Amino acid sequence: MTVGDQRRVLVTGASRGIGRAIAKRLAEPGWALTLHYRSGQSEAESLAAELAEQGVSVDTLGFDIADREAAREALEARVEEKGPYYGVICNAGITADNAFPAMPGEDWDRVVNTNLGGFYNVIHPLVMPMVRGRKGGRIIAMSSVSGLMGNRGQANYAASKAGIIAAAQSLALELAKRKITVNCVAPGLIETDMIADAPVEEALKLIPAGRLGRPEEVAATVDFLMRDEAAYITRQVLAVNGGMC
Repeated sequence: MTVGDQRRVLVTGASRGIGRAIAKRLAEPGWALTLHYRSGQSEAESLAAELAEQGVSVDTLGFDIADREAAREALEARVEEKGPYYGVICNAGITADNAFPAMPGEDWDRVVNTNLGGFYNVIHPLVMPMVRGRKGGRIIAMSSVSGLMGNRGQANYAASKAGIIAAAQSLALELAKRKITVNCVAPGLIETDMIADAPVEEALKLIPAGRLGRPEEVAATVDFLMRDEAAYITRQVLAVNGGMC
């Protein structure tokens, strides 16, 4: 890929954490970026301004990935305005941890509808424009180590992230002949706000690498999957977890 190609890429949840690191990493090869946010508008716009100063083509887009109609309206309008996306990185997600017997139904629904429902809500409006563009593409969905092996207190989150893997692998079969790859990245414990209340000291005992991961390490994995050299990699789950599983 050259800078002049201006392949457009949407990064959801780009205002902080892993999404922010992904956006900053993808700014290097010269992608044209759309930074999605739900509540972090000021953070997303600040990052966009920072990247624009580096010569990156960048815009922002706000909507709730759990709101199907709002997501579709925002995404279809942006495609109509600027053309189809080449890449979609579904990173936005939430947690609401609790032991299963004590888990309120609304917490189950909220996490599953946001994380797994968000996969559909974001990708569905963008797939056919990608296909009609006949230029191939990349879809990368953020799963989790919890989606691979489960985790105490995260039945809702683990279910949503395991569902993302199954959905992505099914979609990969449908899109392979269109030169659109679909893969998952499954981070382990990464230094972000999401693990602020996690029992990190106990968790470190389960990590052979003996440390937490960094958002930049996840971003580097996404960067690799976005490259032309990764065109033969599809329907895979790349774990970034220090050897947890």
